[in-house]
Amino acid sequence: MIAYVECEFIIHDSHSLKDKRSVLQRVLTRLKQKYNVAVSEIDHQDVWQRTRIAIVTVSSSSQSARAVIDSALKLTDSFPEWERGETVHELL
Repeated sequence: MIAYVECEFIIHDSHSLKDKRSVLQRVLTRLKQKYNVAVSEIDHQDVWQRTRIAIVTVSSSSQSARAVIDSALKLTDSFPEWERGETVHELL
């Protein structure tokens, strides 16, 4: 089972691409280390205060895949530097 989620984030205190990249890199590294998921920025690479990331995991059951994605989303929500907006879930 493959679980996929796409999330848009607003980074309020970012004043440059360098600020954005530092926040994004910290979050993406933590997600990869803690949950062993594939994660990448997929849109808004040249915009200072917005980003869209995709998180993907593969598991033997839909429940465990969904649990990993839900935990990863909780981790992204724990960072005060940004705010999650539109979120799209898919199970394949």
